[in-house]
Amino acid sequence: MEYKGYLGTVEYDSHEKIFHGDIINTRDVITFQGTTVKEIERAFKDSINDYITWCKEEGVEPEKPYSGKFNVRLSPELHRQVAIMAKKKHVSLNSFVEKALTNEISFQRV
Repeated sequence: MEYKGYLGTVEYDSHEKIFHGDIINTRDVITFQGTTVKEIERAFKDSINDYITWCKEEGVEPEKPYSGKFNVRLSPELHRQVAIMAKKKHVSLNSFVEKALTNEISFQRV
């Protein structure tokens, strides 16, 4: 499920007879629940809207899903090899890593 850039997953609890979901692309905890598909879809959107409203009232910026930045920890040797390869290809380290990740995702879709 997607709404305003936020992604939600839903699971069904057969014991409690309820759907429950979580927003998966923020560090903030945003959950929702419902007993029907219509209810869970509405609760998903309501939870996001409530989160955005709460942030505004508290004077904090809502966490934006996927800023485009993340830190990667590598062994010093792999870091050296990647940096050298990027220089040989006359591209930035960021561009090299982005292309490698894009290639991996494209490969997985095949």
